[in-house]
Amino acid sequence: MMGSPRARLVFSRATKYKDIEVSKISVIGNGCRRQQVEGAMKKVLIVLGQLTDQDIDWLVGVGEKHPYKQGEALVDEGRVITNLYIILSGKLEVTTQGVKVAEVGSGEIVGELSYLDSRPPNASVIATEDAFVFAVSRDRLESKMRIDTGFAARFYRALGILLADRLRTTTSQLATGSARILDLEVEQAGEISPEIMDSLDLAGARFDRMLKELQR
Repeated sequence: MMGSPRARLVFSRATKYKDIEVSKISVIGNGCRRQQVEGAMKKVLIVLGQLTDQDIDWLVGVGEKHPYKQGEALVDEGRVITNLYIILSGKLEVTTQGVKVAEVGSGEIVGELSYLDSRPPNASVIATEDAFVFAVSRDRLESKMRIDTGFAARFYRALGILLADRLRTTTSQLATGSARILDLEVEQAGEISPEIMDSLDLAGARFDRMLKELQR
């Protein structure tokens, strides 16, 4: 018996919102259904797809957009971080003990592991070009979760799906013996489970609206 068709994300040309440039994503799913979604990468789409419009409005209201110059550190290895980050534009490299292990860019989530276990990060994240980052403080998130259990459930489910996706990617790369540096923004297809696919269109629209709100 054949399994359910899986959706794929295909990254194409970029769209620019003033000083923030993001990729255009095609969502390809059942029966080769194809739709254009304005947004960043699948990481942020997975997260936003689990939240509500009210959740997004709250995040925009309490978060802050910060510019980072080339060479400036977003995260320092071994130093406690107090924010959860969404990269809006630009490229950053991830290093461990001075060795480059990954590249991240628009749509990537940074700091989720430290948020979950409250431990200092085991890697540094440094801008390799000018970048814009959206930051939401741990204190704000925890205060929100104490009074809004629905938000807490949706947020932790989003992080769980995000980490599961990342683990699957890492496992696949290890299985193929890939020794190359991880490029989390390469223009290649990424599989998405059918149950998550339906939320991607809405998530793309939410991210589009989020970017416009941040430009005001």
